[in-house]
Amino acid sequence: MGILIDGETRIIVQGMTGKAGTFYTQLAMDYAGGYVAGVTPGKGGTTHLGLPIFDTVTQAVGETGASASMVMAPAPVAASAMIEAIEAGIATIVCVTERVPVLDMIRVRDALNGSESALVGPNSQGVLIPQVRKIGVMSTADAMPGGIGIAARSASLTSEVVAQLSAAGLGQSATVGIGGDPVHGIGFAHCLALFRDDPATSAVVLIGELGGVEEEEAADFLAAEPYGKPVVALLVGRHAPEDRRMGHAGTVSVLGSGSIAQKSALLESAGARIAATPDDVVRVLAG
Repeated sequence: MGILIDGETRIIVQGMTGKAGTFYTQLAMDYAGGYVAGVTPGKGGTTHLGLPIFDTVTQAVGETGASASMVMAPAPVAASAMIEAIEAGIATIVCVTERVPVLDMIRVRDALNGSESALVGPNSQGVLIPQVRKIGVMSTADAMPGGIGIAARSASLTSEVVAQLSAAGLGQSATVGIGGDPVHGIGFAHCLALFRDDPATSAVVLIGELGGVEEEEAADFLAAEPYGKPVVALLVGRHAPEDRRMGHAGTVSVLGSGSIAQKSALLESAGARIAATPDDVVRVLAG
């Protein structure tokens, strides 16, 4: 059921006792549960939102058997939090923190090498298995269970596409926000592999943007061998000016590289169907 997490996943929150951590943890707990502890150095032995707080991730894992973490730590210490989770053997790490320094993320990527951890983010809305588990800050108002897998760089566009799909009676197997930053964890190609092997997923929607190489890597993955499931790609930023950052650090086209036209052509030649706007996703998927 779903990818990265399931109904048995036990989740900790690194930075749960902060304002944002408290707010979003409570929403996630109210939605589907699965949260077992928080981690805030110096506050071990206390409780928050009815859950025990530990000083380290290793302690939390040892006491609760947690296999997933939502990282809500502030940007200056978010990399240390992610690395701590990796070293503690957390299987799925979801970092929603924005503005994590690029050099810090290079350290995190080094820590991931050879590990068993999958990192989602940073700058991610999270991972959602509708009515099963929620790790992140995404809206769940329109989410419904079904067979469409979604991987996206944009949180707001994910919400729009989910609303369009659900209105058409097309539920979602999972939504994954890979994050909008240029250096991050798993990308589109990794998500495509997970959705391909997931029996609960019948089709996939990729929500991409200009800049970066995520869409190009997805095209390479699709072109390598028959995928076996329909893939629809919605790519935004077609009219964005070159050399200007649009929204976040990963959304920028420099000297024509990473353009929407280029990405669309590569994905289409690899077998994906291209949706011009969010309103087109359901129609293209049905076609």
